[in-house]
Amino acid sequence: MTTSAKTFFWYELMTTDTKAAEAFYTGVVGWRAETWPGPMPYTILNAGENGVGGIMALPEEARQMGARPAWVGYIRSDDVDAQATSLTQAGGSIKRAPSDIPEVGRFAVAADPQGAIFMLLKPNGPDKPPVPSTTDGHIGWRELYATDWQAAFEFYAGQFGWTKADALDMGPMGIYQMFASGSELIGGMMNKPAAIPAPFWLFYFNVPAIDAAAKRITDQGGQILMGPQQVPTGQWILQGTDPQGVMFALVAPVR
Repeated sequence: MTTSAKTFFWYELMTTDTKAAEAFYTGVVGWRAETWPGPMPYTILNAGENGVGGIMALPEEARQMGARPAWVGYIRSDDVDAQATSLTQAGGSIKRAPSDIPEVGRFAVAADPQGAIFMLLKPNGPDKPPVPSTTDGHIGWRELYATDWQAAFEFYAGQFGWTKADALDMGPMGIYQMFASGSELIGGMMNKPAAIPAPFWLFYFNVPAIDAAAKRITDQGGQILMGPQQVPTGQWILQGTDPQGVMFALVAPVR
């Protein structure tokens, strides 16, 4: 099932200490936290007046299955049930069958053929107007660490209509393939280094300046894993972990 181009539009942190995570990310990224008045405890993270993601407790059933705290992304779907069938036929898997979230929409937990987790969601209500991808507090880049990026790209292209953009030869680290959704460049994928145990999606949050953000990370108990370093676009990036050990990344226009 090849659909019109779809992409990530909501990001969720499932963690073991929601209050500590809220304090950390509001301090580092500048998000404004808001309690969602829904049927389960959930914190919405806002950039200005726009919700960009949320924080929830890692479900007990997920913990029993070996899941660890992590950021996950939701990909918009016109028909979650049909998309779930399609991606399983293409070699992916469904970790939680399609079901409804009251007042939110219909969702499913999925994995690509190499095991990277993502969500499907058909939200209730109209779409919100798009904002520029470099807006502070929004997600500026999405990065897949795969065991076979070529096969991964074919899977996502077939399911969501993504297309190849430029590719960078990173020498011993291999090819970094950028990809687009419609006319918008949205991310990149590469083969994961041996030190990374399993394929996963990494999300880059926009901040105004990278050095100041790096200091906020360490001041609030997080760690810097890589960077700051400049990328070919001229932007500055870093990768780090929060106090619960969850990996995340930041991107900024200046150092």
